[in-house]
Parts: sequence; structure tokens; C-alpha cells
Amino acid sequence: MQLIAYIIIYPFLWLISILPFRLLYMFSDVLYFFLYKVFGYRKSTVKSNLRLVFPEKTEKEIIDITSKFYHHLCDMMLEAIKSMTISKSQIIKRYTFSNSDLILDLEKKNKSIMLMGAHYGSWEWLFVLQNHINHKGYAVYKRLKNKYFDRLIKRIRAKHNSTLITTKETYRVLSKAKRNGELTINGFAADQSPKAKKASYWSNFMGIKVPMYTGAEIIAKRMDMAVVFFSVKRIKRGYYQATFHTITEDSKSFEDFKITDAFFKLVEEQIYKAPQYYLWTHKRWKHRDKVPEKFL
Repeated sequence: MQLIAYIIIYPFLWLISILPFRLLYMFSDVLYFFLYKVFGYRKSTVKSNLRLVFPEKTEKEIIDITSKFYHHLCDMMLEAIKSMTISKSQIIKRYTFSNSDLILDLEKKNKSIMLMGAHYGSWEWLFVLQNHINHKGYAVYKRLKNKYFDRLIKRIRAKHNSTLITTKETYRVLSKAKRNGELTINGFAADQSPKAKKASYWSNFMGIKVPMYTGAEIIAKRMDMAVVFFSVKRIKRGYYQATFHTITEDSKSFEDFKITDAFFKLVEEQIYKAPQYYLWTHKRWKHRDKVPEKFL
């Protein structure tokens, strides 16, 4: 069944991917109408999240952010499909970096990098960074259930010298790279919500106490990596600029969870500036009523 689904769906994805950007975004506008206006995909979750973290905003403001968010979500979904056939020159033009020299400086210092980011702006196109630096690139992801689509995503990333690894593979793969003397840059979308029962740390995110994912910090410390945050700014439709912010070059010297705290503070700053570009469909605050007493 997985192969049949792939054979049926792949041609449609490919046809979408070869559309010129003007037509791609026209298609995105149509998708927005159905996703937001007709089906209301997770609309209640989005509005609930926004009301929770922005209690000072009026209902009109919440609706405005919600609408802008769905426009961006549809654009990003189609941009991800566009990755199948977009040329290297075109994606380099559309996804730029304001200070990639920061990464190159860390290379001169012989430092591998834990690159922490959020589900904000466009994280799907970050792999274009490999065209500007020399570090071996890894990105932690959740394997797709359909193995054929999973292979497709890996092939797309491989075109830009980026390798996808699952959470279970991460420590083994990066340990081997360190033993071999390889410099690596390792992308983590570290704002996701861990299971409440397994969380070792709870703290405030957008004013709400929730469990925090600390895996990126733990690995960075164990492997003596520099920790860098990347923020993303949407310049205009289909154009983005990422900026790097050094959290620390000496992760081992940080007290436990301080790197995680610094990361979430930076995530909050970009959300407050333009909340419509955060991934509000996820139930990031679903465990807020389960805070253990020791974290209250």
C-alpha cells in the first residue's frame, strides 16, 4: 500500500513542484481558502493557542493573526514541495543568510555546532546553508511512516549535502563523526513538546509553564559543541533571511538548562515581533496543567 500511495501521489507533487512561483502562490491562495475558510484545519487549536499566549489581544487581532498564519502555512507547504525541483541558484537567491561568517569563524576554531531553531518562518529551506559552509550537515527529524516518501525527503536534502537522522540515531551518528574528527553542524527544531511524564525540565514559554525539550543541550554539552540559534525573517513572499546568534562557544561551562532557557527566550523574541510565522497548529501548551510540584 505504501508503494501504491507513493506512485499515485508523487506525480501530483512533481507537477506542483515545477510550477513557476507566481502560479505556485496562486495555488497557495486556493489552498488557503479550503484549508482555512472551508475545512478550518485545526482552526480551534490555533485560536486557542493565540488567546492563551496573547491574552491582551482583542478577538479581531487574534482573527487577523490566524488568517495571516494560514496564508503563511500554505505558502510553506508548497515551498516544501517546490524543493523537489528548485534549482540550487534559485533557492540560494531566495533563502539568504545575514551572517554566515559566524559559522565559518567557528569552523576556524575547530568547533562543531548545535544549531537550534524553532518552527518559525521557513525552517524547511534551511538546508541551503550547506552551500555556504564546510561543516557536515545533519538535521534531526521524525521518520515518515511511508518509507518511499521518507526516501524522497532524504534525497532532496542530500542534493544540498545535508543528511537527515532520527532522534534515536542522533547520538550514535554524531559520536562517530566526533571520533573521526569531522566538524558537524546539527539542526534541531528544539521548540517541540516532550511527553510530560518524561520531561526533566519545565519552564515558561510565552508566559506559560510547559515541559521543555532538552536533548539538544545535553548532546551539545557531551560533545563540547558550540550552540547557535538561527532566527528567520520573511522578507517577502518566497524570500527569507536567516540570522545566527551565538548562545555559547563553551556549552560545558553552562549550568544545566541555561542553554535551553536562552534558546526559548530568543524564540519568544521573534514570535512577539511577527506571531503569524510561528507554527500555531501544534498543541505546544497542552501539558500546562500537569506541572510537577517541584517546578511550580
